[in-house]
Amino acid sequence: MTGQEEGRQAVVELMARFTAVVGKQLPDDVLDKLKALREQEEQQLSRVVYDSMFENLEKALELDRPACQDTGVINYFVKAGTNFPLLAQMENILVEAVRLATVEAPLRHNAVQIFDEINTGDNTGERAPFVHWEIVDDGDQVELEVYMAGGGCSLPGRAITFMPSAGYESVVSYVFDTIVDWGINACPPLLVGVGIAGSVENAALLSKKAILRPIGSSHPNPKGAEMEQRLEKGLNELGLGPQGLAGNSSVLGVHVESAARHPSTISVAINIGCWAHRRGTIRINSDLSYEIISHREVT
Repeated sequence: MTGQEEGRQAVVELMARFTAVVGKQLPDDVLDKLKALREQEEQQLSRVVYDSMFENLEKALELDRPACQDTGVINYFVKAGTNFPLLAQMENILVEAVRLATVEAPLRHNAVQIFDEINTGDNTGERAPFVHWEIVDDGDQVELEVYMAGGGCSLPGRAITFMPSAGYESVVSYVFDTIVDWGINACPPLLVGVGIAGSVENAALLSKKAILRPIGSSHPNPKGAEMEQRLEKGLNELGLGPQGLAGNSSVLGVHVESAARHPSTISVAINIGCWAHRRGTIRINSDLSYEIISHREVT
């Protein structure tokens, strides 16, 4: 086996292990926010539900099993330097990593082929895992976001295009209508990602990127940050509570991502992360050393 082949296999095994970790252990920011919401909760039943969530997370680590039986459809968001030595092989590496993680984690088989309605049995298939690319000129690292898109948290996913005269009020109304109608299916408290752009496909991608941001981060435009704060406050006043059983909070946070729109349209899309928001970030260097960014205690 050549040095490059050994390096490729090492990255396959690394990404399989990290993907498995993402299914078993929540990222630090999500854990910290859940602890804060549990402390703020006033209703006895809601506190019991939060306690059961943390007991579930402890058992996942103790038994080395996924924290939720629905390990989702695997998404990778890849920010790759053009000089990363395995750049041309990364997509195949990630497919192999998912196959390996499915066996070793283990992950539930969730990839069902469209039209044929056949479960592939290994979480790979047509455009699965789904890989989103961003290329960085002259960089020699690759940064990967792993996200498990579960069935429940995907149910409230929606997108629509409004006439511009509807204004940003239409965005706010659409978010509230979606959470009121469908949010309870996604296992609250929710992380709400909102994408605003000129077409639905751009807005949808941005809404997914929004839930990959660390909880507590803000939109760079002060007006966007204000929208995030107002939406979070208003959605919490719905009082969905943990698992939709009522309580002080409905959301872990609200993140808005935006792109310049067409003069004739304003599009909005929504993606949701459930309380077990399984997301992880890892950076791999050109010498194939790595740094785990999202989980402090994981090696």
